[in-house]
Amino acid sequence: MPKVTVPGRGTFEVEHGKKLALALEDNGVDILHRCGGQAKCTTCRVEILSGEISDVTTAEKEAFSKKGVEGIAEDHLRLSCQIRVNDDVTVRPIMTVEDSGKNAGPRPSE
Repeated sequence: MPKVTVPGRGTFEVEHGKKLALALEDNGVDILHRCGGQAKCTTCRVEILSGEISDVTTAEKEAFSKKGVEGIAEDHLRLSCQIRVNDDVTVRPIMTVEDSGKNAGPRPSE
């Protein structure tokens, strides 16, 4: 099974193909996902520190563009609701419940 590492939070194994947002949430990382995993709000964004993940999706490009976020590839920013964990990866959540004071939002679908 692939492993997800979050600096300061630990490393955990996840089911192959599980959405990263769900893997984080299920392992105690209070990632935001205000739009419920629909790639609309960008609150579930993470910085990919290492590991192999799929290419940026059209939905991600559109969401970041609407929010005025530039340089997503150069900054290694991705939406955790759009990433399936297939290999080991190390990520840094950008927005969490703890840091923002907001509620997480509806749980993304599997």
